[in-house]
Amino acid sequence: MSLIETIDQDIKKAMLAKQEVNLRALRAVKAALLLARTEKGANDVITEEAEIKVLQKLIKQRKESAEIYKTQNRDDLYQIENDEQLVIETYLPQQMDRADIENIIKQLIINLGVTSVKEMGKVIGAANKELAGKADGKTISEVVKQLLS
Repeated sequence: MSLIETIDQDIKKAMLAKQEVNLRALRAVKAALLLARTEKGANDVITEEAEIKVLQKLIKQRKESAEIYKTQNRDDLYQIENDEQLVIETYLPQQMDRADIENIIKQLIINLGVTSVKEMGKVIGAANKELAGKADGKTISEVVKQLLS
């Protein structure tokens, strides 16, 4: 079953259970997936990799908004964004812990023969491909900087 079909079923369940937070988050996911499917060159098909990117983008947006609301002492809006983020995260593959990410990136650095911080872009690009959906870009970037410094 595709992600959009799963989302559709979960929307129905959330409507019947009157789960407003889940419903709001799932509708946002469905809208983003439909938008990605109808983009130029998508041919009405969306790959699993593209679905993961859409979900990661939505989570990133929620995190950034929650951070802004927290700094402005808007705890009500912060909680909404945080709750939606948690719902969306359930549709992503299991996230790796930092130690596993470090091990993979160390191996990539060795394989690519990178020796300085100037070549950080090569490592980040390779790591993003390798860890797509399993780790967020911010964590990958932090680990690469730490290992190359």
